[in-house]
Amino acid sequence: MDLDAYVLERAGEWERMEHLARRRRLSAAEADELVVLYQRATTHLSVIRSRTPDPVVVADLSRQLLAGRAAINRGGRFSWRPALHFLTDRFPAELYRTRWWWLTMSALLTALSGALIWYVSANPGVAGMFLSDAEIRQLVQQDFVGYYSEYQAQNFAGQVWTNNALLTAQCIAAGVLVVPVFYLLGVNVFSVGMTGGVMVTAGAGDTFFTYIAPHGLLELTCLFIGAGVGLRIGWAWIAPGPARTRRQALAGRARSGMLIAVGLVPTLLVAGILEAYVTPSPLPAALRIAIGAIVWAAFLAYALILGRAAEARRQADDEAAYELPTA
Repeated sequence: MDLDAYVLERAGEWERMEHLARRRRLSAAEADELVVLYQRATTHLSVIRSRTPDPVVVADLSRQLLAGRAAINRGGRFSWRPALHFLTDRFPAELYRTRWWWLTMSALLTALSGALIWYVSANPGVAGMFLSDAEIRQLVQQDFVGYYSEYQAQNFAGQVWTNNALLTAQCIAAGVLVVPVFYLLGVNVFSVGMTGGVMVTAGAGDTFFTYIAPHGLLELTCLFIGAGVGLRIGWAWIAPGPARTRRQALAGRARSGMLIAVGLVPTLLVAGILEAYVTPSPLPAALRIAIGAIVWAAFLAYALILGRAAEARRQADDEAAYELPTA
């Protein structure tokens, strides 16, 4: 094979491929042309290597092919728009759509926790069935308050964030089986109720609520959302409705649950920051509680007010998509 003639005959195609590869934007026709030229150039390189493997020609064509491949595989430029759309539309809309599930769980679990705190504080012998006198003294005098300042704030924030995110994700994922959700919630309610009851019995009820409220309002709400959404997923295959199969209902609810799980990750990060930096801070108790309450109220407004508007826009878009054209 005459290598010089072979290269001269096809050099125009290689240069054209390299020219298209350098351009930032290509039309559909140009993109198709680039793919064809790339495929042809790979064949040319294979022929050269097998017959007359001149190192200079091989290196130069390989470089052009790398540029062509990079241009073909190049994705779109990064944009914050999808993330912004998710935070301002998809996530709040899903929170609003599932509101009755997690609001019901919030009311029920808060009532159960409060009832357990009252019962343990009214019957001191109950705590003795699970904790020794030494453990109770250790909890009241050191462990409860010390837990929030045991580690450096940034490490503690990361720890509680991951733990709470994992627990919430478990509630959502286990919802398809229904029963495990109640086990996870039962463990959490028991822990809060027992600790609160012991603290109230020891006359440290104000300390308990002061250290729980700043982060607990938001943190527990996220847990309740995870539980409610998880049970909603489980209910989909129990009662899918007349218009859907169990598989369709379960798939739809699972997609909604995954969207909410993703959205709760940054929300729980905020709760972790509150728990690490606000809860154990030297600020007055009223101010710490107020900060937690303001953040919690802002989240509820986000979920219920912004969520209602996002859901209304979504329904309007759906109706417009199916609206028949007028004459």
